[in-house]
Amino acid sequence: MKKLIALFATTAVASGSAMGAIALSGTASVSYDDNGSSASATTYDADMTVTGTAGATTFTQAMDIDSSIAVTATTLATTIGPLTVSADMYNEDDSATVSSTGGLTSDSGDNRSVTVSLDAPVGDATIGLDNSGDVTVSGTFSGVTLAHTVKNGADKTVGSASIAGMDVSLTNDAGSTTWTIGTTVAGTAVTVGSDKSVSATFGLTGNTVVVTHTAERASATSTTSTKYSTAQKDAYTTIAVTRDLTSGATLAATYNTFDSSLTLKASVAF
Repeated sequence: MKKLIALFATTAVASGSAMGAIALSGTASVSYDDNGSSASATTYDADMTVTGTAGATTFTQAMDIDSSIAVTATTLATTIGPLTVSADMYNEDDSATVSSTGGLTSDSGDNRSVTVSLDAPVGDATIGLDNSGDVTVSGTFSGVTLAHTVKNGADKTVGSASIAGMDVSLTNDAGSTTWTIGTTVAGTAVTVGSDKSVSATFGLTGNTVVVTHTAERASATSTTSTKYSTAQKDAYTTIAVTRDLTSGATLAATYNTFDSSLTLKASVAF
């Protein structure tokens, strides 16, 4: 009997060492919004991510679980020598739920994809190719991080660098250029953008304060039959105060000048 128990224990250990690791993580929050002069509302949100790892292969699935279980992302990635193969296995509905923000009027179709990346020994560059034919070259060269994606008539280039204490980011997407510049002044992190947005983040007696100004959004008619038009929206500013509690939760209060609303949010990450 002792020999059988020892044999079973040895088999169990051997099987356990061959198995992959599974990790759970997630967030949960409850928010109360007085909505200014409108009716108040309480919202709930809970998300969970399951990550399974076996050797050089990782499977990740994200889910929205507050009212029912709904998959939001599924990814399978593995490494074979210098190659990394990543499969986006979730076909989400990317149609717009709010028609005034210029999103898609209907689902664009099957947007699952497979990407193969090669770590090439050329200035630390990584070359990627997906199943749609897009080619991406990315890497860091002399302190400047660049990524260029070659698409059919819609090339995209993203660059970022730290220059003289400033973090600069520049994006050109199919000929449209946007940029942000961030720096820290007297303990306050300030970021400005090409869309005239400004944000400032600083600490205050154990709290984190974020002040964000969003510029006016101009109205725009739909240029295609597949997208909604964009509604005009006045400029507004938000002030958010966040504090980590000893219980492990985080409490945040956000005031929005657009509708003079105050939102209180309690959240936890695990």
